[in-house]
Amino acid sequence: MRKPSVDRDALIARLMELFAIPSPSGYTDAIVRHVCQELERLEIPFELTRRGAIRADLKGRRSSPDRALVVHLDTIGAMVRQLKPGGRLALAPVGGWSSRFAAGARVTIFSDGSHQRGTILPLKASGHTYGDEVDSQPTSWDHVEVRVDAPVSSRADLEALGLHVGDFVAVDPQPEITETGFVVSRHLDDKGGIACLLSAAELVRREELELPVDCHLLFTVFEEVGSGASAVLHQDVAEMVSIDGGTSAPGQNTVEDEVTVAMMDSTGPFDYHLSHKLLKLAKETGIPVRRDLFRHYRTDAASAVEAGNDIRTALVCFGMDASHGWERTHLDGLCRLTELLLVYMQSPPVSERDRMELGPLQGLPHQPE
Repeated sequence: MRKPSVDRDALIARLMELFAIPSPSGYTDAIVRHVCQELERLEIPFELTRRGAIRADLKGRRSSPDRALVVHLDTIGAMVRQLKPGGRLALAPVGGWSSRFAAGARVTIFSDGSHQRGTILPLKASGHTYGDEVDSQPTSWDHVEVRVDAPVSSRADLEALGLHVGDFVAVDPQPEITETGFVVSRHLDDKGGIACLLSAAELVRREELELPVDCHLLFTVFEEVGSGASAVLHQDVAEMVSIDGGTSAPGQNTVEDEVTVAMMDSTGPFDYHLSHKLLKLAKETGIPVRRDLFRHYRTDAASAVEAGNDIRTALVCFGMDASHGWERTHLDGLCRLTELLLVYMQSPPVSERDRMELGPLQGLPHQPE
């Protein structure tokens, strides 16, 4: 098993390209095309579902029991809920996030064949006008609006500009890489994970790493709204690892410069044997790893199981502070996660018995007694 060095500069470049492509859930065609072009460059074959989820294939020595690695291309965002009489736009969130983090964001409004720029502001945005009321107004999506960067002061002006109820609103990421190695940006969830998976796939190709079984790279487009990996799996996939950002916060065990293996999220425990396999691989190859639980969190793994797939699932994370807000991670965490993906892809399956959908007791893995 080999652990090639991750090119940090190449990972940063890939991440910045991903940040530059708006991709709120439901408006992901551009980022789907970008990832497909990356896969074509790496000569990795792929197919798309009707809605644009990508299923790519790295061939192994044999085809079963095979595995999948999954990231999501979609991010949080918003949608125009109302063209307001005063020329502003009311919003509804796309995905689960707070209007507290939306206030002040620069945005692009995508309408039919055109787009406009704007800013999300509280209803009372000027201290010179409202005084202390700017600090006491409620925090909710009913108390923010988009100020469009165009000469509009009425609903008719907005309509003349080509804006509609139902237009998508994409929030600028405004990424920054600090001298101390931190990546600060909106939408690290899950563009950090995409960058890690594509970087790992490139190393498999460049270093001609031999994989014991087929590995499918899955890129979903509706994770932030719940459907995720429900319709993109091969029927013979036995184990699936979701790749996402894990939250570092008081009460959590995750840190930004290491890898986290999640033992449970809001939908319940992940597979014992697959999770412990990832922990063992990290220990054997010197990758700093932590365990954590996420109580208010779900991933593509949940949607895959809820769709009726009988598969082992696990979740590996780069540590991330302030999820769905002004997110931050560290380049060391992204590089270490890429390394763990590489060694996992080169490892044997959890259980040879998993090649059978139904089988005898013989070969079932053991948990400690």
